[in-house]
Amino acid sequence: MRVDTWLGVILVSLSAGFAISGKYQKAKFIHYAFKPLTMIMIISLAFDRMTAQPTVYGYFIFSGLCVSLVGDVFLMLPTRYFKPGLLAFLAAQVLYILAFTRDLRALPLSPLLVILACALLIYLFLYRGLGRYKWPVLFYVLAISAMAWLAVSRYLGMPGRSALLAMVGALLFFFSDSVNAVNRFRKAFEAAQFLILGTYFAAQLVFALSI
Repeated sequence: MRVDTWLGVILVSLSAGFAISGKYQKAKFIHYAFKPLTMIMIISLAFDRMTAQPTVYGYFIFSGLCVSLVGDVFLMLPTRYFKPGLLAFLAAQVLYILAFTRDLRALPLSPLLVILACALLIYLFLYRGLGRYKWPVLFYVLAISAMAWLAVSRYLGMPGRSALLAMVGALLFFFSDSVNAVNRFRKAFEAAQFLILGTYFAAQLVFALSI
């Protein structure tokens, strides 16, 4: 990577660290300031790469990052904004799916079965605590499972740096959302935000770097 890209990665990492530490503090200002700032920095990095080498893949990833920022803002608001936030992230997953289907050469079933098995186990574990969110969460679980499967399939069909980063990002995103769901709907635990936000920002960063 170029020096300016490394500098961007370092700045994103520092901002993400402040966002995570702010989540654990009683004063939420630091978290509210640095969480969207981190995403804005990732989006800026993606924009630079997209404009340097314009591709349909890059446009979809860039759009997914922007929609994710909208979802982040909704999820920082009171609980009544959870559903709009979930819908924003569902839209982001659709954009990522469209990106990963570009130049897709094969759709192997074995990764799909593994991912769906993990998703089903997580959903069943959460089911009793979902309440009125049973259907929205189910649709989101299916969407992120499809996104992860397509990213893995893309790498298996056309291995390379971009596809590898996309696959790593998709699996990190899957992990982050799984931990987030357990923390929100089943049982909150102390290390949750570190795991959720750490893997979330890492996923979005490597998506940007895959352009």
